[in-house]
Amino acid sequence: ILDEGRLTDTTGKLIDFTNTIILLTSNLGCPKNYNKYLQEKNFLSNLDLEDIKNNIKLNINNYFKPELLNRLTNILIFNPLTLENLSLIFNKFINELKIKLYINKINIIIYINNDIKYILTKLSYNPLYG
Repeated sequence: ILDEGRLTDTTGKLIDFTNTIILLTSNLGCPKNYNKYLQEKNFLSNLDLEDIKNNIKLNINNYFKPELLNRLTNILIFNPLTLENLSLIFNKFINELKIKLYINKINIIIYINNDIKYILTKLSYNPLYG
């Protein structure tokens, strides 16, 4: 992205970006909702994901100038999180909490029934926001 691999800040200090990875994020082209894809099923098929991916690419190409896009090494498009993904994240955070309690010698035992885990995960699930 940087022509010379460096920038000068407002104080005149030179900042070297030679070995830097720059990440740009955007929701450009993401669906406003997934109703179109979830009418008769409760998951996004590979065909749905491909359609979403193509729409995102189209919007990116229409929004950003070719001069910027040509400087990018990769454009990664992430799939929305699934209930299974959220369940794994939920378990990871609960386990981290248990470890912190143990390390700090706080005598609290946490047990969450799988049905409750599912309900909490389902409540927080929104395919629109991944």
